[in-house]
Amino acid sequence: MKKNKFFFLLTILSLFISATYFKDNLKSAFKSYGNDNLYRVYALKTPENINFCDEEVPLEFLDIRERLDRELLVNTYWQSNMLLLIKRSYRFFPLIEKILKEEDVPQDFKYLAVIESGLENVRSPKGAKGIWQIMSGTAREYGLEVNNNVDERYNLELSTRAACKYLKKAKDKFGSWTLAAAAYNRGIMGISRNLSRQKVENYYDLLLGRETSRYIFRILAVKEIMENANNYGFIFQEKDLYKPYEIRKIVLDTAISNITDFSKKMGINYKTIKLHNPWLLENHLNNKSRKKYIIKIPK
Repeated sequence: MKKNKFFFLLTILSLFISATYFKDNLKSAFKSYGNDNLYRVYALKTPENINFCDEEVPLEFLDIRERLDRELLVNTYWQSNMLLLIKRSYRFFPLIEKILKEEDVPQDFKYLAVIESGLENVRSPKGAKGIWQIMSGTAREYGLEVNNNVDERYNLELSTRAACKYLKKAKDKFGSWTLAAAAYNRGIMGISRNLSRQKVENYYDLLLGRETSRYIFRILAVKEIMENANNYGFIFQEKDLYKPYEIRKIVLDTAISNITDFSKKMGINYKTIKLHNPWLLENHLNNKSRKKYIIKIPK
């Protein structure tokens, strides 16, 4: 009995000591390793000025500054996602930048691709596909092949050129790259109707739905963080980044009856050929029209 009382008193004493320690020493719910045992979340300093395609963002207006601040916070403190985006950008940006230059579209639009897909060949709930998230009707309108056998929305080079055509059409319509970017999300007709209804001339004066209202600011935040990664706490070395694939191209104007067999003849496997040519949807390629396809094979 005395032994049980002793252990009971010892337990009470331990709890009292523990509670006193945590009360005095625990200042945050988050801890980190190193000299400082606390993890701190800091407010971010909003840039004094920022632009999209050399079009200045009117940060003198409080709602504009706060909308940018929101996206900077979300993307800075979702560290794992942003670091992945930075790593992937080193693989895909060289090709995207080259095509943007050739198509005379500002380089800032590479960040539109980042927020659309995270630089992955994904499919949206609405059916948009690829890194540029193009709908099937729009894809066909701008020259991409889309059917059960081939979907060129998953071809980065061809889909980037299609996206450029759309953006240039929107720029010709609105006279603004910022509105062209908003139209990529809302549609040219959607932006046009809102401009007319609200009797304004630029994106920052528009009252839009939640997604399009955030759209430009998401692009701006990703641009700001990726171009100034160290300032936002992202530390990495060149060896940490995802390098572009080294590939050779084969021009093919015939059908492929079995892509698995074709892969083996090329000295690779089915997984590898699909990795480099995700626009091939099936285990064969129909080509009755003798269209010239470019098949990418790793060196």
